[in-house]
Amino acid sequence: MNFLFRILFIFLKIYTIHSLDNGLALTPPMGWLSWERFRCLTNCTAYPNECINEALFKRSADKMVSDGYLKAGYEYIIIDDCWSEKSRDSKNRLQADLERFPNGIKELADYIHSLGLKLGIYGDYGTMTCGGYPGSLDYLELDAQTFAEWGVDYLKLDGCYVDLEGMEEGYANMSRFLNATGRSIMFSCSFPAYKELKANYSMAVEYCNLWRNYGDIDDQWADVRDIATWFADNQKFLRQYAGPGHWNDPDMLIIGNFGLSLEQSKSQMTIWSILAAPLIMSVDLDTIQPEFKAILLNDNAIKINQDPLGIPGELVSKKDNILLWTKPLLGTEEVNGLAVGIVSNRTDGYYYHYNVDLTSLLQTDSYEQFHLTDVFDENSSLNGPLASTEIMVRVPPSGAVLLLISPIEE
Repeated sequence: MNFLFRILFIFLKIYTIHSLDNGLALTPPMGWLSWERFRCLTNCTAYPNECINEALFKRSADKMVSDGYLKAGYEYIIIDDCWSEKSRDSKNRLQADLERFPNGIKELADYIHSLGLKLGIYGDYGTMTCGGYPGSLDYLELDAQTFAEWGVDYLKLDGCYVDLEGMEEGYANMSRFLNATGRSIMFSCSFPAYKELKANYSMAVEYCNLWRNYGDIDDQWADVRDIATWFADNQKFLRQYAGPGHWNDPDMLIIGNFGLSLEQSKSQMTIWSILAAPLIMSVDLDTIQPEFKAILLNDNAIKINQDPLGIPGELVSKKDNILLWTKPLLGTEEVNGLAVGIVSNRTDGYYYHYNVDLTSLLQTDSYEQFHLTDVFDENSSLNGPLASTEIMVRVPPSGAVLLLISPIEE
């Protein structure tokens, strides 16, 4: 048993008892979520194609199937905030907005399930959601039962309008109530995002499938860079808690919207794939341009992200504002695979020539055992059997090069 497999064995043994046991999220979840692109837009008269309503989610679900997202692994379609009425019904149950969701969430779930997709929904642990809709405080068990009866497969539980003290135990209670329904519901927690490194991460592992760690992402490169920097600065602490069944979540993919260039979009996909982060898109699937869609659907980037070892990558060097990220991958019994991400934080307007020494990264001198793939450049001269442990790449400003190094199987 080689070194990496021994690490995996120990890692799984540690978390067999203490991680959430619902059989979900063995690899990082993949899907689509409404928030970053559509926010809390509820004026369907003025914005009929962008408001939070039944039609948006059905239309997006159709596109996920017809345009290949489901086939690529994106299986959850998630309703974020502002979907409900402003008050509970006479039995204290949550209810969807009667005008914007005239057929209710159960019918929407049935439609999404008929396409082979899964439905996610948003709630809040506090008295109100961040958008001012009913929260779940004092109604956790009832809401868990309601979501299960509707056919919900994924719950994102936010943390607005609640005391931070004792927040973890409240999320633990919701996790217990979800499990008690008998329905498999992936649980996305938010208390680490509100408490950051002061949060009880052991409880996150025990009761959540994934959790937001940091502030909301906005549609701009500065936010992607800020989030990546925070994860790198705190990686020694964060990496120990992520793995199959329980993941750190740096927030949504904003690829294909307004704020990222094509090269910056490759950077976000590179960092999120290396981090083993959930790949949750938030984009208008009707208007996304083909070159951005190709990044989201890139087979090898997804392969890196979904690697069954589930080991989060790490930043191993930073030189001249070029960041070198690596992530170990499942290989063969004798040789491990490796992903290498070279991300530029430079703004000097030209390609930076960066030399990568793979000798220490591969932990072997036998480079002939490997095949190299330049993930975002199918015409790259690097593609093919690895010719040396010394390679040179050209990285555009605020762009990235993502390399997949796989053992050649006999």
